[in-house]
Amino acid sequence: MDCRVGCGACCIALSISSPIPGMPDGKPAGVRCVQLTVDNRCKLFGQPERPAICNRLRPSEEMCGQNADEALAYLTELERLTMP
Repeated sequence: MDCRVGCGACCIALSISSPIPGMPDGKPAGVRCVQLTVDNRCKLFGQPERPAICNRLRPSEEMCGQNADEALAYLTELERLTMP
């Protein structure tokens, strides 16, 4: 499965503990990544600066749902359930 173009849910809902260009302390859950464009595309996609965790995340039907709103809701709940 490929990412839904312009979704961006994983770049908003999920926390990222590793540094991101422009976010040296990582990204808290629910905060829009500074590398996400206005049309919800990753500026770092395919670039060596992209965090390894982002490269490893693979879309799935369960995670992505039928649309970006469903993806955001699913990932937000997943983040909530896995908080320390």
